[in-house]
Amino acid sequence: MFDTFEEKRFLLKQLVKRDLTSKYKDSILGVIWSFLHPLCLMIIFTVIFSVFFRRQIQNYPVFYLSARVIYQFFIASTNSSMASIRSNSGILKQIYVPRYMFAVSSICYEFINFIISFIILLGVMFVTGAQFHLMMFASIIPLILVIIMIIGVGFMLAVLNTYFSDIGHIYSIFTLILMYASALFYPMEIVPANIQMIFSLNPLYIAITCFRDTMIYGIFPDISALLYLTIFSVMLFGVGFLLFRIHENKLTLRL
Repeated sequence: MFDTFEEKRFLLKQLVKRDLTSKYKDSILGVIWSFLHPLCLMIIFTVIFSVFFRRQIQNYPVFYLSARVIYQFFIASTNSSMASIRSNSGILKQIYVPRYMFAVSSICYEFINFIISFIILLGVMFVTGAQFHLMMFASIIPLILVIIMIIGVGFMLAVLNTYFSDIGHIYSIFTLILMYASALFYPMEIVPANIQMIFSLNPLYIAITCFRDTMIYGIFPDISALLYLTIFSVMLFGVGFLLFRIHENKLTLRL
């Protein structure tokens, strides 16, 4: 079952559709919340942190939101991928379904949310008078690398969470640290030089910086930064893919 490409594509569409409908099933505003949630967060963070950084950062709403969309996409995708096997244990115990489809469908669903957040980012740029330029199209490069990284990390977390339920709690702490280590809402210049060197090893911070360069400043990302992000993303993808393939047939036995 689900052996051909067409069957797998159909299954993927149904899983993503299920996630979309189930999330807003009993909601009055429905899918509008996908627009309201990032917009409200942007307003809250802008009000709070613009007081501290308004002199250091021009157009703070765009500065923050351009980082937030990448960070939120990474965190939401990896979290949903992590839970994908356990949350679908009922289906996996009844019929054979390629295990990786659940992690991939979770990422596809979160990518839809990313597109919504990206539209909000463009809207905020228009309202605040930010400059639009052709280099914005280059933002697809760090985005693709982030997706590759997400798939690898998501596969790893899906396997680990199936064996060890404590992984979710550990990862929530890690993501909190990652938020502060990715310079979402503050300029890196305020961080001591030795700490900046440590932050520069964070691939998510590199991805955010490259994304900001294209979206806000209209410059092509630093080649060395892109190379580092590429190597790190491909490495994570390779490790995650290999780990998932090794344990794929054993996961159902652990549920």
